[in-house]
Amino acid sequence: MVPGTGKWSINGRGLKEYFPREALWKYIEQPLTLTNTLGKFDITCTAKGGGVSGQAGALRHAIARALILANASLREVLKQSGCLTRDSRMKERKKSGQPGARKRFQFSKR
Repeated sequence: MVPGTGKWSINGRGLKEYFPREALWKYIEQPLTLTNTLGKFDITCTAKGGGVSGQAGALRHAIARALILANASLREVLKQSGCLTRDSRMKERKKSGQPGARKRFQFSKR
């Protein structure tokens, strides 16, 4: 994130090209809208893993954290709106002796 004219580059594509739904655009732009900095920064990022919605959440979180590095007085506004809360859900590990995290081998009585 660098001061600029509001250009987006996500994996080499624009915001509206990479994310298909308008709801995701609004969700990603929320930290910038709350702090009245929309159009004042050029944002370049690499998104990988998860789905489209998860990547949008990660990008929103990253933008909020970058805004705090640029201006520490914005922290209170972003904290109250929930932009600094990380989604802590992760993939559950596979257990040994079983085919997956929750799946079990079929029970046979005889």
